[in-house]
Amino acid sequence: METKKKILIVDDDVFLLDMYALKFSQSNFDVITALGPEVALEKVKDGLNPDVMILDIIMPVMDGFEFLEKINEEQLMKDTIKILLSNRGQQSDIARGEALGASGYIVKASNTPSEVVQKVVDIINKK
Repeated sequence: METKKKILIVDDDVFLLDMYALKFSQSNFDVITALGPEVALEKVKDGLNPDVMILDIIMPVMDGFEFLEKINEEQLMKDTIKILLSNRGQQSDIARGEALGASGYIVKASNTPSEVVQKVVDIINKK
């Protein structure tokens, strides 16, 4: 029996957070949510080390890129597969995400929640 992958979902939108948490738990993931990067940072500093993290980019206090910079600086979640999930699909954002260590970039607007789960599974399987 394969162990459940632990996934951290970071978004500032409660509705999306709950929806993706439900979708990933239905797909046999152990789901941890964080309402914004500040909460995620606290959890990670307290010892959370998920297998996968899905991260929104556009958030008020600290955006997803700043969060990636911070965890890289502090050498946190080094083995975590990081995936950006955003409505912004500009090539510059994708390149910046990759430069900061993201393994994937999914545009929310062009994927259903089920497709997002499938793309995350595909990215994990490539690793």
